[in-house]
Amino acid sequence: MCTAIVYQTKNLYFGRTLDNDFSYAEEVTVTPRSFPFHFRFAGDIDNHYAMIGIAYVPDDLPLYYEAVNEKGLCMAGLNFVGFAHYKKVKTGSLNVAQFELIPYILATCATLTQALQRLKKINLTDTPYRSDLPPAQLHWIIADKNKCVTVEFVKEGLKIYDNPVGVLTNNPPFDEQISNLNDYLHLSPREPKNTFSKKIKLNTYSRGMGAIGLPGDVSSKSRFVRAAFVKLNAVYGDSEEENVNQFFHTLGAVEQPRGCCIVGESNYEITVYTSCCNAQKGIYYYTTYENHAITSVDMYAENLESTQLYRYPLIRREKIEVQNNKADI
Repeated sequence: MCTAIVYQTKNLYFGRTLDNDFSYAEEVTVTPRSFPFHFRFAGDIDNHYAMIGIAYVPDDLPLYYEAVNEKGLCMAGLNFVGFAHYKKVKTGSLNVAQFELIPYILATCATLTQALQRLKKINLTDTPYRSDLPPAQLHWIIADKNKCVTVEFVKEGLKIYDNPVGVLTNNPPFDEQISNLNDYLHLSPREPKNTFSKKIKLNTYSRGMGAIGLPGDVSSKSRFVRAAFVKLNAVYGDSEEENVNQFFHTLGAVEQPRGCCIVGESNYEITVYTSCCNAQKGIYYYTTYENHAITSVDMYAENLESTQLYRYPLIRREKIEVQNNKADI
């Protein structure tokens, strides 16, 4: 289970939490413009937009969880188990395997408008990457500086929803998640007023009481509400440091600590990593469950005309800065 958010200030910021009970040894991966993509059915492309994101990279192929291309187009896939529906390869169609969707769209599209036009032509197939890696059941959040949408491939076909809150979690389908927000329209970051009854005097006894009723569990439905409330009320600053810091605090509202979600007999779902990318500068920031220090990778620090991937394993060891050293006393 995961949560993704998009936020526009002077720059577009895009990121997500990845919540799971295991890891595929994912890495921050920069794909240069000349890296050769050999798509299963959609042909070969070796001249395309560069991109940066987190990916699992088997056989030198980046299977992106989320990424941003050099034009500022962002895309992330989140679990959508039980609802996602892909098709068989269809002759005469633009067949794209599910695991290729993010790199295919980001390699070939500069804007959200272009991405949506291409998506409407795609026959998304259930082709596995290999026998031990079946197609993941996902839906996607896609954004540029002008707009954000949610994309779902379901039994009824392709569904594209405007995403005015800039948030995506998992089940249920996106239109139900948006509708569910109506149950929380009374929430506010301000001090509440007594609307209970004029016949009784009621007073606030703590700050933050305007948000009483905001769900605190880790279910996808509750995380959607909580992420939307925090993101829509978060106050961002002017500097890169302020915006990145606030972005991580916003996603911190839906982080999962080990022990709160038991999977099977002895596994626990945790927030494996949290990411934030300045989509217009191509700078990717992340923290991991074990390391809360923010690490950055700059796409433009690499040779974007290269044919080789640039791969950076996630730093998972906690960095604790010692402010006073007894040896110096």
